[in-house]
Amino acid sequence: MKQIDYDVVIAGAGPVGLTLAIDLGQRGVRCLIVERDPTTGPWPKMDRSNARTMEIFRRLGFADRVRALGYPPEASMDVFITTRLVDPPLAHFHYPSVGAFRQEIAANKGLGSPLEPYQLVSQNKLEPLLKQIAEATPNVTVRYACALAAFDQDAQGVDVRLEPLDDDPETVRARYLAGCDGGASLVRKALGIKLSGSGGLQDMRQICFRSKELYDRIPIGQGRHYYFADTTSASLIVQGDREEFTINASLPDDADFRQEVLDRVGFPFDFEILNVGRWRLHLLVADRYRDGRVFIVGDAAHLVIPTGGLGMNTGIGDAVDLGWKLAGAVQGWGGEALLDSYEAERRPIGLRNRDASGWAASGMGIWRKAVTPIIREDTPEAAAVRDTVTELAVAHHRRVHDMVGVELGYSYAGSPLIEAETGEPQRWDTIVYRPDAAPGVRIPHIWLADGRAMQDVMGPGYTLLDLQGKTPTASLETAFADVGAPLDVVRLDNPFVREAYGCGLLLVRPDLHIAWRGDALPIDSRRLVDRVTGRVLDMIASAA
Repeated sequence: MKQIDYDVVIAGAGPVGLTLAIDLGQRGVRCLIVERDPTTGPWPKMDRSNARTMEIFRRLGFADRVRALGYPPEASMDVFITTRLVDPPLAHFHYPSVGAFRQEIAANKGLGSPLEPYQLVSQNKLEPLLKQIAEATPNVTVRYACALAAFDQDAQGVDVRLEPLDDDPETVRARYLAGCDGGASLVRKALGIKLSGSGGLQDMRQICFRSKELYDRIPIGQGRHYYFADTTSASLIVQGDREEFTINASLPDDADFRQEVLDRVGFPFDFEILNVGRWRLHLLVADRYRDGRVFIVGDAAHLVIPTGGLGMNTGIGDAVDLGWKLAGAVQGWGGEALLDSYEAERRPIGLRNRDASGWAASGMGIWRKAVTPIIREDTPEAAAVRDTVTELAVAHHRRVHDMVGVELGYSYAGSPLIEAETGEPQRWDTIVYRPDAAPGVRIPHIWLADGRAMQDVMGPGYTLLDLQGKTPTASLETAFADVGAPLDVVRLDNPFVREAYGCGLLLVRPDLHIAWRGDALPIDSRRLVDRVTGRVLDMIASAA
């Protein structure tokens, strides 16, 4: 048998790949992450880590470090629709700052709120932090300027051919390979996995510029996003440091990009164009997320319109779903269904988020279709156009920013790892988050009497929550120990939490999704453990 150099090789060191590496390293899994570029990306891409992603960063131990790089807690999160920054806004949508959101979360007992607010932080600031954390995480080897060139898998592992920028090609062997290598994924293409949906919807230009004065001089009010009512579908995004900005617009190759910035701002100011890039809108999801010992993750598996912020955030969800399952496979306590469940759980999320992204973009498209070239003019006809745009924007634009149900309410009900309950599972709502403790959902945030958050009392592996405080749990503890899976038992005699969660016992997975609930342990604890650790197929085989 060939020698294994790493448990997992990760191709691609964007936020998703680096998060997966950190999670694996913390779980004791030896991993190598390789990136073809010599360093982290220099330009902003994503700009918002949503509330669920920030909960994940908190669990991994660095949410506060992420916040230190982005918008300060008092900065406005408002959104404007306008013709120029000097013109009266056509619509103004208020959203709480991070500080105000945190006060709202602290003021109630939980259930309806996330544990962490969202955070604006640019990708070119987030990636260096994640790189630094990954390099300091035990069991993680980070290599930049090192491209994955090819791979070949067999029943025991994957041979990965690497091409370092300044060295000879080499081959390493791993038990598993994770392709976090973006929309043009070499890993996905090598596996012959196709994308389904709508591709090449629109070509866009991104103008990235820096100005130390613009943010403080915006006359219509400070915010995070400004959508321009013009014929180029332009928008301005204030990046996390409030000195970098991006304008995304449908512009020709020969456009005067400096003038395009000035036209939309509407007054002279000092700025430096840093980069002009090209990108294309897609709504696509891979037909498969796994081929043997190889997995695709993040943009390699799904490409969405940035509207609604479901790109990187969906990828972070992929990473934390896959990480603990790879740990279970490497450490021997996971059954055959454990790795199969990655696609079973995450591809429906990818499809749902792809469609939600398209729905949000179509809401923005409704008011944009009413825009005509005369909209800035000082005429009755132009005023009528502005009135129509305003009416449509007020009715439809909030789709872009209000998809809380998509972010927090997704469920893995139906997964082979989830102990199903009788009756129909709750339907996911795109906008409304309805917290409950049904198997499949992330455990809702709730504050405990001692001031701790429920999510913070969970162990790194499985956690049995005994909300009655004295349930005999020896049979379940023995069953987990027999298969070698990690289990913590947390006892909380808390009537409020019992009532809120609707049960006395909860079994929570390492990714904080609920696997089972009840008021008494099942008679056959080993059967439950086999279910949640992916030994379902083993159970069937032994029964036969």
